[in-house]
Amino acid sequence: MQSLLTCSALAQPRTAPTRRVLERVFRTYGLPSRIRSDNGSPFAYSQALGRVSDLMVWWVHLGIVPDRIQPGCPSQNGRHERMHKTLKRHTALPPAATRGAQQARFTAFRVEYNEERPHDALAKLTPAMVYVPSEREMPARLPALEYPAHLERRRVSSSGCVRWKGVDVFVTRVLDGEDIGFEEIGDDLWAVYFGPIRLATFDGTIQRVRASGHDHTGRSPADAGAR
Repeated sequence: MQSLLTCSALAQPRTAPTRRVLERVFRTYGLPSRIRSDNGSPFAYSQALGRVSDLMVWWVHLGIVPDRIQPGCPSQNGRHERMHKTLKRHTALPPAATRGAQQARFTAFRVEYNEERPHDALAKLTPAMVYVPSEREMPARLPALEYPAHLERRRVSSSGCVRWKGVDVFVTRVLDGEDIGFEEIGDDLWAVYFGPIRLATFDGTIQRVRASGHDHTGRSPADAGAR
């Protein structure tokens, strides 16, 4: 059972406002090691390789592992879904007339949830009594990614491509300007990583990248924990 660190009424599920909310949370409470989410925007882009999103790129630079549930399987995030159900019942049935009024309901719910209502899962304590902030502070500058030395590194161009043996191979435009790593796992067969995240498999013989089918809880390249 964790504290409800924020509950913000946003007009739309977009990257920029979501990132602003998370920046405030990270500065106040520190950085988590991973964040579990569903596959909706802005957490995932369904058409991008590995469903990578701009928000995910930012998290990976901060050393946060995106831990997305399988599409269509909300039960994999059961505790959070139960909290959402309670939140909706107490604050949004029916919704408030304005976003400001809705935010006031969210804020009151968060205080009650964290500080006033004891939880059975916490032996009748409140989340505020047991929550411990992360020791990892929000950095002033976004750290660069590092990869194990045995990986081939390529930088993604503005067109979403990497250069491989003189040929442009399309990856995804979401990673424009980012370095990705290639780990050889077979005869000219490569696992493609963005930081610790395995995004795809690359067949060097036909120079084609395809989604790997691995989720974002998979192992890092050679278990090296690239960051």
